[in-house]
Amino acid sequence: MGFYPRRRLYPLQSIISAMTSLPFAEVQLLRAEIAAAAARLIAQDGADYGSAKRKAARQILGESHGNEQLLPDNAQIENEVRLYHALFQADSQPARLFQLRTVAVQVMEELERFNPFLTGAVLNGTAGPHDDIHLQLFADSAKDVEIYLLNKNLTVDISESPHFKGPRFEPVETVSFLWRQEGVHAALYDLDDLRGALKARSDGKPLRADLAGVRALLISNPLTVQDHEEK
Repeated sequence: MGFYPRRRLYPLQSIISAMTSLPFAEVQLLRAEIAAAAARLIAQDGADYGSAKRKAARQILGESHGNEQLLPDNAQIENEVRLYHALFQADSQPARLFQLRTVAVQVMEELERFNPFLTGAVLNGTAGPHDDIHLQLFADSAKDVEIYLLNKNLTVDISESPHFKGPRFEPVETVSFLWRQEGVHAALYDLDDLRGALKARSDGKPLRADLAGVRALLISNPLTVQDHEEK
């Protein structure tokens, strides 16, 4: 039997430092700085995570940085958005979140036959003044959803969204409309996709919540609006 040398395992810090030519501590510092800048763009301007991350990286690293290893992940940016709200929007963001979740429940009740799930910033609690409500519907036919909304005399815009299962799957049709003066974007999935939709994030937090789950969020935070009004 031949002798095979044991493969040497390198710490993650060493791998990242080698790929970036920077000490690991400096990489972490740059990521934190980019995450904080991206959070400001999201909270102040309503930018999406991808564009905010790229713009923040250009602001801090320059136009030609080109190193994806330096970019923070969405979880780190989400934490910075929460911190931004706590520091600069503590007197308004909780009431705004409560309002959006209340409208989300109303529209989900209207669309209950299509198995609605809430996703995004309104679900995870980071929604601010620029955020809309994002839903995922699971129905036999996307056309049934469109006809239902049109019969409600709603003006509907149709676009596409990436499939939640990843780029290997075709984008899904998305309908956008106003409900109680709030923007709603509903991605339309096949009923079969519902089986893969109930997984949690890697940190254990839910990726989406059904109508009962969103109602529970409102019940568990009943003082949000009251606290805002008392200030």
